[in-house]
Parts: sequence; C-alpha cells; structure tokens
Amino acid sequence: MIELVALDMAGTTIDEGGAVYRALRTAVERTGVPVADADLQTWMGTDKREAIAALVRLGGGTPTPELVEEGYAAFREFLREAYRTTPPQAIAGVEETLAELRRRGIKVALTTGFSDDVAYPLLESLGWSAGEGGNLDAVVTSDEVPRGRPAPHMIHRAMERTGVIDTRRVLAAGDTVVDVEAGTNAGAGVVVGVLTGELTRADFDGHPYTHVLDSVADIPSLPEVRPAG
Repeated sequence: MIELVALDMAGTTIDEGGAVYRALRTAVERTGVPVADADLQTWMGTDKREAIAALVRLGGGTPTPELVEEGYAAFREFLREAYRTTPPQAIAGVEETLAELRRRGIKVALTTGFSDDVAYPLLESLGWSAGEGGNLDAVVTSDEVPRGRPAPHMIHRAMERTGVIDTRRVLAAGDTVVDVEAGTNAGAGVVVGVLTGELTRADFDGHPYTHVLDSVADIPSLPEVRPAG
C-alpha cells in the first residue's frame, strides 16, 4: 500500500500556462545561444541553474558561474511577470485528489526544480501549504538537496519529512522524463508520468515508469492507492 505520493509542481499539479518553458528559453537565449526544442524538453523538471548551464553549453556557449546567475535572475523575472499577468491555477481535479489521498491516510508531498523564492510564492498564490491546516504534508525545493532531478534526493527528503521509510511505498509522479527517472532512481514502488504538461504518451516511451495517466486526478483510481476493504 502506498504511504506517500510525491508530486511535481508546474505542469503536474499546477497549470501555469507553460511559463516555465518560455522563461527557461528566454533566460538562455538572452546569452546569445540557441535552444533546441529537444534539449529544452530534456532539461525541464531539473534544477533551473543546472538547466541553464546545460542549455548554454549545448547551444555552444560557456556557462560561467556569472553567466548562469545572470540567466537565473532573468528566468525568475520572466516567470514573476508571467505569473503576475496570468496567475497559475490548480490543474482540474488536483485539489480534490490531494484531499482524497490524505483522507485515505496517504501523505502528500510536492517536489520541484524551483528554488524557495520561486516555489513558495507560487504555492501561496494558490493557498497551498504544508503548514498547520495546510493541504500538503511536505514541500521540497531544489534549494534543499545537493542535486536536482533525475537524482532521487528530493523524493528521499520528502520521505524524511513524512516519516516514510520504505521506498516501495512511495508513488512519484510528474509531467517530464526527469520526473519518472527521479522516481525510479529513488526506488519508488509506483512511478507515474502525467500528460498535463508538454509531453505526449509517446514521449514517455523508453523511459522508466509503471503508469502514464492523463492527470494526477486519476491517481486515486490506481489499485495501489485504493483504500483497503
């Protein structure tokens, strides 16, 4: 039986209109290098500083620490303006799903490639939190771990926060390839790709997962999370 569901944020639980994709592309292209669509897809869901450095390198540039920090500042500013213009919203059915999972006694954590200064204002705008009376049991950002996805550290940190000790009792879900890779690397018993982001079902082919679902809202129907009896 699953004890913890660890979910990605943007594109998985939160609809932010693809602003992260646009912000990342803008941040890298302002350095003067092109960004290939395939490379952008590969690095979505990862720590954003790591993504900027990798995309600059792939575009033929030199990702010095100064350049990466300048790119990250541009990424944050673009994202802040995009969210101000078009406020993010919960993906349909997700809030009900979070409540239902917790009603069944399953802990719910969000993990994200965002840093604290991006993630927490985004959650606050939705009224989501892991504080007292909140709708989550844990939030883990890229600031809290030595490596972002596809490393397993954020999922393992969520396990620490929620008191779950058996990785086989974890369900990890996200809308990018690195989300399912991180779930597999963490030893999660159930690894779910969801189609509410930019990827199609075919994009997950050849990558490690146990299920591909239309949405996080479909998770409560999985046999692994159904209540006993």
